[in-house]
Amino acid sequence: MREFEVWAPSAAERVELLLGQERVALTRGDGGWWRAAAAADEGAPYWFSIDGGDPRPDPRSRRLADGPHGPSVVFDPTGFAWSDAGWTGVELSDSVIYELHVGTFTAEGTLDAATARLKHLVDLGVTLVELLPLASFPGVHGWGYDGVAPWSVHEPYGGPEALQRFVDACHARGLGVCLDVVYNHLGPDGNYLGEFGPYFTDRYETPWGWALNLDGPQSDPVHAYVVDNALMWLRDFHVDALRLDAVHELYDDRALPVLEDLSARVDALAAEVGRPLTLIAESDRNDPATVAPRGPGGAGGTGLHAQWADDIHHGLHAALTGESQGYYADFATPGALTKVLTTPFFHDGTWSSFRQRTHGRPVDTGHTPGWRFVASLQTHDQVGNRMTGERLSHLLPTGVLACGAALLLTSAYTPMLFMGEEWGASTPWQYFTDHTDPELAQAVQEGRKNEFASHGWDRDDVPDPQAAETVEHSRLDWSEPAQGTHARLLGWYRSLIALRHLAPELHDGRLDAVGVEHDLGTGVLVMTRGSYRTVVNLGDQECSVPVGTGAAAPSVLLAWEPDGTRLADGVLTLPAQSAAVLGPVATG
Repeated sequence: MREFEVWAPSAAERVELLLGQERVALTRGDGGWWRAAAAADEGAPYWFSIDGGDPRPDPRSRRLADGPHGPSVVFDPTGFAWSDAGWTGVELSDSVIYELHVGTFTAEGTLDAATARLKHLVDLGVTLVELLPLASFPGVHGWGYDGVAPWSVHEPYGGPEALQRFVDACHARGLGVCLDVVYNHLGPDGNYLGEFGPYFTDRYETPWGWALNLDGPQSDPVHAYVVDNALMWLRDFHVDALRLDAVHELYDDRALPVLEDLSARVDALAAEVGRPLTLIAESDRNDPATVAPRGPGGAGGTGLHAQWADDIHHGLHAALTGESQGYYADFATPGALTKVLTTPFFHDGTWSSFRQRTHGRPVDTGHTPGWRFVASLQTHDQVGNRMTGERLSHLLPTGVLACGAALLLTSAYTPMLFMGEEWGASTPWQYFTDHTDPELAQAVQEGRKNEFASHGWDRDDVPDPQAAETVEHSRLDWSEPAQGTHARLLGWYRSLIALRHLAPELHDGRLDAVGVEHDLGTGVLVMTRGSYRTVVNLGDQECSVPVGTGAAAPSVLLAWEPDGTRLADGVLTLPAQSAAVLGPVATG
């Protein structure tokens, strides 16, 4: 016998379990919960029916073999035979993250196919693989942010067992796994939660409609829905970290809000399992309280372990590309690159022209380590939300890409790469969907065209999100890493990551110990990390940079243009659009 339960306070008279040809009446309990015991084998399909209405999948369905419009499937996540008993986890302070979209990482677009490419990630030197959202959604292709069943794994990717196999395989190779989870909204197609109870509230508005009901009447089970789900991935699927999407859209006025409660529960689980478990927030607030430790009486921070820092991306992007449209305008100003290399929030109480108001609060760089902030040159958002999904490799010469990599991978932050970045992939990563609702599909197609037409682009140049070729164009080409300039750039990334792992000063999180000198006239920037210096020349002329003589004289450890890079008499000569990392002469 199995126990079936569902929170359905909207039910007036009855809730039934539809199991094969049986209709089993559930018993009403306290707080809107309904329960029943029934004989059901692993893999058995089932539904719930409220007051005789249409059958609906379980809001906590662990498997949806036919997608979110189909029945739930009985799945016990504890049945997997794990081989990672010796896995001790990964510390974020020592990590390099790799962001990966399962559907386009390989031609097959599955978790098992991604497993076959793990050797590439190990050789690259990354330590934490971040998977874009896996929650089930209608259709086959999508970014994952329109998921409607947060407790399931998208079946075209392989379903929940494939995720367990993937995590186990990663751990066997020394890789941690971070799962991107979306709690601020559900997609519009296949979202049945509102039929069961008040999961959403019109008291707050988000870009996707009503907000999750985290602090209104009957919100306790909604709060638990989020916390229990997060703990499930960490406990039952052995995931090492969660990236929490857009936490600024989680409106919660409780004394103990859901994020603070979640951080405490995750820390307790980490102590129980004996390995680090990490929560990484995406937040638009530029508020250091997000990663500040929890305090008694709510006096401290939220207690999340880290957050994405988009300002760092924006500062690097503006400096490398020269783009100054939209929110890049503020980051194209003098001093912006220096600021974001030494503090994660460019807007720390300063005027934001994009928002037309002041924004953010300062970070205490003497006490808040840089590893709590995830920095990047490219992400799924920053690439995919461009009209044609251009990567930096479509916008910049390879030498400038090498400069960006040097700054990111020797910075005081936790660096994150977007899949294919490491070899300058020629494939774009575009916005693609596979909505099965014709009206929704048309609305998305027209919305995408209208968005870019409003900025002066030709509507006919906007890729059709629903077209098969859009997702096909976005798949990585795995023949590229072994070819010419791609192979050279990949070697550069590998060398930088290897040096970062070997040199403690290069992953020292002390932001107040980072020194930056930036000559805007020549495009030369020198970033100092203890006894290491990263020198980049973004200009189009060879440069000469004094780096010291005598006992403290450094040596050139890495150079993008080794034949043209010279160090003599305390002066580094660096070719145009190139970079070098200098450090102490190795001994022993």
